[in-house]
Amino acid sequence: MISKSELNVILEKILYSIEEGVHVIDNQGKTLLYNDEMATLEEMNTKDVIGTSLLKLFPSLTEESSTLLRVLKTEKPIINKSQTYLNHEGKEITTINSTFPLYYKNEKIGALEIAKNITKIKKLSDQIQQLQDQLIEPIENTQKRRNQYNFDYLIGKSSEFFKAINVARKASKTSSSVLIYGETGTGKEIFAQSIHNESIRKNKPFIGQNCAAFPENLLEGILFGTKKGSFTGAVDRPGIFEQANGGTILLDEIDSMDQNLQAKLLRVLQENYIRRIGGTKDISIDVRILATTNQDPKVLLEKNLIRKDLYYRLSVLNIIIPPLREREQDLELLSDYFIDKYNRKFSKEVWMLSDGVKDIFQSYHWPGNVRELENVIEGAMNLINQEHVIKEEHLSNYIVDYYHNMHSQTNEGNGREFTEKSEVSDSMRKQLDLNKSLEDYEKHLITNALGVNQQNISQAARMLSIKRQTLQYKVKKYKLEK
Repeated sequence: MISKSELNVILEKILYSIEEGVHVIDNQGKTLLYNDEMATLEEMNTKDVIGTSLLKLFPSLTEESSTLLRVLKTEKPIINKSQTYLNHEGKEITTINSTFPLYYKNEKIGALEIAKNITKIKKLSDQIQQLQDQLIEPIENTQKRRNQYNFDYLIGKSSEFFKAINVARKASKTSSSVLIYGETGTGKEIFAQSIHNESIRKNKPFIGQNCAAFPENLLEGILFGTKKGSFTGAVDRPGIFEQANGGTILLDEIDSMDQNLQAKLLRVLQENYIRRIGGTKDISIDVRILATTNQDPKVLLEKNLIRKDLYYRLSVLNIIIPPLREREQDLELLSDYFIDKYNRKFSKEVWMLSDGVKDIFQSYHWPGNVRELENVIEGAMNLINQEHVIKEEHLSNYIVDYYHNMHSQTNEGNGREFTEKSEVSDSMRKQLDLNKSLEDYEKHLITNALGVNQQNISQAARMLSIKRQTLQYKVKKYKLEK
């Protein structure tokens, strides 16, 4: 049979091995026992705590707010109670406590508390609440701000673009899920809103959510909502699935969603109900899903960026939006549209593009697509005073430089040969400096990508098809920080 001393050794080993903090006080509120985990949690020294009054150690606590002192007074256990207080350095700590009165021979001798640190979870829940408060603004206001597009805004006559519009129009007549693929700036959200605004759901909510904007734990709360008590500070909050019930949800950059969350989304699509975080009640929902990606779906599947079962569920209908570089016949049409738009906005009278600018536009590759074209037109309109034509001098340097570099290379390839005895000017030597030309071109591409994406490194890296870290290095290398 085990001896009392052996039992004490075992209990002490358990006490200092468990992940929960343990704190025991006597009837006077002085600490009798305080394990290492509790010391780490509260950032205290065990020697300073033992024998010291609890209220002296934690001045922010009172006999009412302290779970230990309350149990000592009432002799009633408290199970899984949240407590937020300050340690001796004023740092806020949040714990979940289970606290019990202690008896020996039927006499109360103190109180025991087992605590789990949830300070990080508390901060996370506060972030979720702030984000959801933003999401819960009246749906009608969100509708006015976001649901402004319809098929009339889709400008173009190229065959592939017309094909995409045709598929979108047909999609607006059903409630099937749609996957929209297009590079950054091609107009994926305009397509999505157009589908919604031409559908039988047009008088119901349309809510868009960028899946790349938040980490998984935050995004899950935004999508599905939270239940009061599910974690510290959590309150009853509807997610966007509930808010958009009867309407449409746009999940932008669906491939950025974590695989675990993708699995939960798949279940929602299959079963047509959601359950809030921490909730036990199934909430029936009727929501149409439109999803977008700026990467080729084949690549997404090959790289396992999207679950195959979710991909097939979302891609009942596929819309492929061609990039602007494949819509050359639409360039002038779109330019005229943006000129008219900014004439009205800036109270100007610009009529057209010069022939030189048309040539530049036709030669440029437009990595930022229609969004970039609009930015270029807007920039040019800012520089025009009383003139009526957008000229080369009104364009951003990187586009003009690209055009001239392209033509310089073309001319060199058309028969310009130099011998070792030829006299080469300084300017020509600069043109022939391949490394410098490549660096200049790289800087132009990076500057352009950052401008199109409002200096967002992650989105610009995706546009350039390079790693985020690589782009950060190049931004520092070329001193492009703003």
